[in-house]
Amino acid sequence: VGADSERAWSVMERIYRPVARAGRPIIQTDVKSAEIIKYASNAFLATKISFINEVANFCSLAGGNVKEVARGMGFDTRIGSRFLYAGIGYGGSCFPKDVKALIHTGKEHGYDFTILEAVQAANEKQKLLPVHFLKRSLKSLKGKKIALWGLSFKPRTDDVREAPALSIIESLLKAGASVSAFDPVATENAKMFLKSHPKLKFAKDQCGAVDGADALVVATEWDEFRTADLADLMKRMKGAVVID
Repeated sequence: VGADSERAWSVMERIYRPVARAGRPIIQTDVKSAEIIKYASNAFLATKISFINEVANFCSLAGGNVKEVARGMGFDTRIGSRFLYAGIGYGGSCFPKDVKALIHTGKEHGYDFTILEAVQAANEKQKLLPVHFLKRSLKSLKGKKIALWGLSFKPRTDDVREAPALSIIESLLKAGASVSAFDPVATENAKMFLKSHPKLKFAKDQCGAVDGADALVVATEWDEFRTADLADLMKRMKGAVVID
């Protein structure tokens, strides 16, 4: 709680006292420190995500299983295992906004957040990694049908703000591919963020999305996608490229 007066602190302490725990104490700071704690925390977690994504990319070139690497790193209590899951970048309403805010506010004070600028650049690059893999596998995306599972930035939400899937779709369409997308709950929100395009269709179910597809991109780790019938998937698809 950032408070500059005893009365403000007393009121806020009384409000939050019922949810305080031994490992979740109420801390009193000045107002600016409280703000920076919030932004710095989210920016640090974003940094962990971008770091393990960079390690994953290195593993794919040098050898090594990033899941095993992350598991080994996570046992070091100074690092911890949370947010060490490689993927296609972070999204949502908090991490992108807070990283940008720290970078912008830093510049207002004459300071460059070099690390956070690298985190932001790495994340934008990571979002389009599936497109890079598709181009390498299919040679050309022009005229290809790409199925995409998952539109939200993470599972169990319909939030598509800064979702990697949206960047992937826009890049695929720009490359001349057609896209058939499906998400359990986020389709309507995605439609508001994506411009209407004749080569962009939204499927009613995950099976319908892959019919006749040259490749499939799994962009969000919904539990529904973990139990997909792979034999049926291969029968429905035209190609056999799956990017998870």
